[in-house]
Amino acid sequence: MNEKENSTQKQSPESFRPSTAFFVLSFSTFLMYGFVSDFLELVPRALYAGNLVVADINVVNSRRPKDDKELKYWLENMVWYHRFTNEEIKAATGLTEKEIIAGLKKFNILPDNRPKRAEDAPLLVLPYPGGRHPRIGFLDGAIDPQRETKFSVFTPWDANSYVVVDVPEAIWSNLGLTYLAHTHIDTIWTKQKIELPKLEWNRHPDGTLDIERKLPNGISFGAHVKPTKEAVLMELWLKNGTDKKLSDLRVQNCVMTKMAAGFEQQTNENKILTNPYVACKSGDGRKWIITAWEYCNNPWANEKCPCFHSDPKFSDLEPGQTHKLHGWLSFYEGTDIKAEFKRIEATGWWKK
Repeated sequence: MNEKENSTQKQSPESFRPSTAFFVLSFSTFLMYGFVSDFLELVPRALYAGNLVVADINVVNSRRPKDDKELKYWLENMVWYHRFTNEEIKAATGLTEKEIIAGLKKFNILPDNRPKRAEDAPLLVLPYPGGRHPRIGFLDGAIDPQRETKFSVFTPWDANSYVVVDVPEAIWSNLGLTYLAHTHIDTIWTKQKIELPKLEWNRHPDGTLDIERKLPNGISFGAHVKPTKEAVLMELWLKNGTDKKLSDLRVQNCVMTKMAAGFEQQTNENKILTNPYVACKSGDGRKWIITAWEYCNNPWANEKCPCFHSDPKFSDLEPGQTHKLHGWLSFYEGTDIKAEFKRIEATGWWKK
């Protein structure tokens, strides 16, 4: 969430699990033996409005593969491309160490036997597996990030570097905060104690991703992600399935640079904010990551995450109406970023 725009709310009592006493007792025991650091590594936690919230391991946000096909896909995704440790795989999937080792052996998945991609292949886009927080800082503003809105785009100059794109991170309307892809401030659903179901990206052979969600009040939205060799073309649509007009339909779409080598500095001095083009510069000043959305309403960046946004706004929607927005993400090597903005503009990407 936008730290400047939204204030943190107190955590509800339901967030504290019955096993808290166990963790307190265990903490005391580890203190006696000087194993505090080991204990803290075992306890997923988040500082939220000044409270230490302790969650059971692999319960809150893990997604266990449903069959061998899914297990193989996610292990390849996490080990070959995202370079996850076994602990991160455990956090993402809920698998035990024994199950992880057995799966990697069964499918012969090693960090160094990743298949080589074709020279003319499009930019690599993969669903983000979760298990590793996509932010460096401002973690209390994104507790339990949901993976179904997030995808990774790998840089063309470093096969192990990637940005995590969150589409949509949040949707606002005249009803209030209508959707949020993590836990921070209350949405209109958390206020009613309604939990939204977990979803997954639909993956296609050509590398495209798509997803659709229908909210309890009938509002639907979805995203489509298409990688090309030049850029990643994005679409975000929203349908008013209610019986009343929707207005003030503001969206937050986030690009997080924690895992992009050279772009992880927690500063906004390396950002250029125009409308609609927003860009982040590498530490050596030679590389850029660029994003844009049509109908951009708020170009901004958060140095703590670090992340940057070209946040759009849907038009007001009467009952039954749908509006679609187009987005862009690309990489650039060079120093004339303004010329690159002009080149991108000339492609007419919002018409594709």
